[in-house]
Amino acid sequence: MIAALTSLTILGAILGLILGVAARVFRVEGNKLVEELLDILPGSQCGQCGFPGCAGAAQALAAGSAPVTLCPPGGRAVVLALAAKLGKEANLTGVQESVPMIAEVKEELCIGCTRCFKVCPTDAILGAAQQIHSVFREACTACGKCEEVCPTESVKLQPIPVTLHGWYWHKPNLQALQHAPT
Repeated sequence: MIAALTSLTILGAILGLILGVAARVFRVEGNKLVEELLDILPGSQCGQCGFPGCAGAAQALAAGSAPVTLCPPGGRAVVLALAAKLGKEANLTGVQESVPMIAEVKEELCIGCTRCFKVCPTDAILGAAQQIHSVFREACTACGKCEEVCPTESVKLQPIPVTLHGWYWHKPNLQALQHAPT
C-alpha cells in the first residue's frame, strides 16, 4: 500500500513538473491591445454591437474592422475611451448617453407567451407558458431583445433606480483624468 502511494505521488509530481515546463515553453502571447480594449468595454456580453460578446468586439476593434461607436450600452464615455486608445476620431452624433438599464415586466399586460423567455441570452427572464414572467435583475444585461419580441409591450427597459441596493459608481471620465493636474 505504501509503495503504491509513493509511486503515485512521485508520478504525479513528475507529470506536474512536465506540464508546468510545457506551459511556459509553449505559452501563446495574447494581443495586448485586445486585452486593453476589453477593459474599456462594459463587459455586459449583450450582443447589441453585432458580435457575440465583448471579446469579439474588442478583436474587431483591434483589427480595425469595427467602428468605435459599436457599443450602445457603453455610451459616449466608452466611445471616447475607445477612440483615444485606438487614436481615431470619434463621431458622437448618433451616440446617446446611457445609464444602467434593466428589463421590467408589467404584470397586468403579460400574457405568458414565452417569446421574451426564449430570446433572452442570459436566461434573465423567469416564468413558463401561460404564466406571468419576471426578470432576474442580476442576470439582465439590458440587451433589449425581450422588448423587441413582446407582442403586448409588457416588457420595457427602465433605468435602474438609484437606491442603496442599486447604487452604482459612474465610470471615470478617462479624458478628464488624463488632463488633470498632478
